[in-house]
Amino acid sequence: MPHDHPHPHGHGHNHAHGDHLHSHMHDEDPAGDLQVLATEFIDGFTTARDKSAYLELAGIPREIADDGGGPTLKLVDVRLSTEWQVGTASPSFGSAELSYLPFPGEMIRERANLEFIYVSSQRKLSVDLRQHLAARGR
Repeated sequence: MPHDHPHPHGHGHNHAHGDHLHSHMHDEDPAGDLQVLATEFIDGFTTARDKSAYLELAGIPREIADDGGGPTLKLVDVRLSTEWQVGTASPSFGSAELSYLPFPGEMIRERANLEFIYVSSQRKLSVDLRQHLAARGR
């Protein structure tokens, strides 16, 4: 409930000082949240002494059903990759060419990603860690 009475620091709650703490609602960034979770997962996985136990604790399935009705797929590999986004390209209005914006050096960031590789006698499936995390969040 709002109030405006003196506090021990000598001014009311509704003061105009810039150092007062405020609580604001922020727009959610699901992709950003997933990237943070993925980064933490990758850090934990790469430093874990027992990678098998880490996967189990994290709820990574060792086997998954084939959505096409084929044999069950088995987890055989975990692939870690590193990428650097050096620019963006997007459609241009009225042109077949993409609008290209290279990043200046200070904007280039390293991104690590992890994939789970599942196989069966009929197919191979790569599941991106971010896909897995997004599916768990539903």
